[in-house]
Amino acid sequence: MPRIELPTSLGDAFSVAHARSAGVGEGRLRGSDLERRFHGARLRVAPADGRLTPWERERAELQESIAAYLPVMPAGAWFTGPTAAALWGLPLPLGLTGDLHVAVAYPRTPPRRLGVRGTRVVPGMAGVVDRGGVPVADPATTWAALGGMLLPYDLVAVADAMLRVPRHPGGYRPARERPLATRDELAAALIAGRRRGAADLRRALTRARTGAASRPESWTRLILVDAGLPEPDLDVDVVGEHGEFLGCLDLAYPRHRVGIEYEGDGHLTRPQLERDIDKYAALGAAGWQIIRLTSHLVFRVPNEAVRRVRAALER
Repeated sequence: MPRIELPTSLGDAFSVAHARSAGVGEGRLRGSDLERRFHGARLRVAPADGRLTPWERERAELQESIAAYLPVMPAGAWFTGPTAAALWGLPLPLGLTGDLHVAVAYPRTPPRRLGVRGTRVVPGMAGVVDRGGVPVADPATTWAALGGMLLPYDLVAVADAMLRVPRHPGGYRPARERPLATRDELAAALIAGRRRGAADLRRALTRARTGAASRPESWTRLILVDAGLPEPDLDVDVVGEHGEFLGCLDLAYPRHRVGIEYEGDGHLTRPQLERDIDKYAALGAAGWQIIRLTSHLVFRVPNEAVRRVRAALER
């Protein structure tokens, strides 16, 4: 028997109450093409994409969960913590977005259901904005709500991402006009009320910088500094003796002509590989030593990453 088509007005995610009012029967709501991710809500099942990286897959699953939850989300509630951080595109380690983090203002009762972590927030501690129809804590509040949830290095990495204004290497042309949050805004969110992990948040803010373009770059800088090496410059444009642009380095010690590049999966494509070959050849001809790091070196064997950078500085 052919499957009964659902009304297009329901969209991909809808509440059971809305579906019933549109004439959808109980049997159809139990169809194999619908997922019951939250009580009282249904989500159309999409085919899994095997080409996604673990981070991309986790973000896709989070977007599905948010879409499934919005039809039954309590009025006046908003997303906070790791859920809000992911919505803002901030760098998080894997495994933090399985549950939705949802906040309400005191004295309301936080939502309680499978897959949702509810929290109650004192008025004045949270700024809430509409992001594409989704209520979410503002960037500064989002960062402050991550205290006690992230490792100290990751609190710095998120603050770095907040402070960064994306630019194009070789000439400063902002990709957006302002950072997601200023240092003053992060400081104000931190003292707006009692925060979990406040001491780690305060220290993270003092260690945050404006030039880190990724979580691994933030970790690399912190690993080197905590090993006793000088703090490297970030996002460094290198020009040749005639003023020609040779390349942009993730981290660098310009006085020593030592550059550090983090190479993630994006460097494995043919076009990027060819650009990298040309870039490193030009930098080498100009007397630069380039230390190329991977996730294994940064996150698994950081002592080896430090050894390589130290050896280059000594040379």
